[in-house]
Amino acid sequence: MSRDFYLDVAQGNIAKHSLIHKFGRNSSVGTSFAPVCDGGVYPTPTTAVSLEFISNDAADALDDTGMHEITIVGLDANWAEQTVVVAAHATNGTTAVAITGTWLRVYRAYVSKSGTYASASSGSHVGQITIRVASGGATYAVISNTDFPRAQTECGAYTVPLGHTAYVLGAIVNIDSNKTADVLFFQRPFANDVSSSYNGTMRTVFELGSIAGGEEAVEPKSPMGPFVGPCDLGFLGKVSATTGEIDVDFELLLIQD
Repeated sequence: MSRDFYLDVAQGNIAKHSLIHKFGRNSSVGTSFAPVCDGGVYPTPTTAVSLEFISNDAADALDDTGMHEITIVGLDANWAEQTVVVAAHATNGTTAVAITGTWLRVYRAYVSKSGTYASASSGSHVGQITIRVASGGATYAVISNTDFPRAQTECGAYTVPLGHTAYVLGAIVNIDSNKTADVLFFQRPFANDVSSSYNGTMRTVFELGSIAGGEEAVEPKSPMGPFVGPCDLGFLGKVSATTGEIDVDFELLLIQD
């Protein structure tokens, strides 16, 4: 496809087509494979769950300088994409707030309102914001404040919604300069087949083995796919010793069937 085609898609000029930009970071990958996502998690339950969010700093509240609202994007109980906007707690960011609906996947969340006009010295939230199963359950996503508030999940995974097909246009992987890493890009088609024997086997799409620190680009001659929804896509990584950071960036063309 020409650059003009993708520009037309980005501008919304081609019906039922969109571009998805995903990026992920795991700053403490160990010697076993883990998702390249902040917090090292990308839960893939077989039944939808109720979620909540919480900060580890009280200032992420409506009456203070931190986060005032977050937006969560993922899949509902029918494997359709949903976007939910939720206000922060009125007075105390360390009090959990319920997220509307039930969720099979969460692949993006971001701070959408803040009590601070952000700058290079002061971000849009104060603490680490955790999205988790209701009543203090398992972590689903993290909005990090490591060295600077990110205001956005960095999740190197995505799940193609039901009724859509995705194609991978390319990817970039970065590894800590003093580390060697193995990185897998996986797919799990038929994610909605939740009874054994499962048709939705988890399969490697491509592998980058023994990458010495630095950047590795994946530039296919033609888009990789099709990946028919619902289909989990994402990166797993591990380093050769102790822990290290892995970052990924990838582009998808999404077509509504």
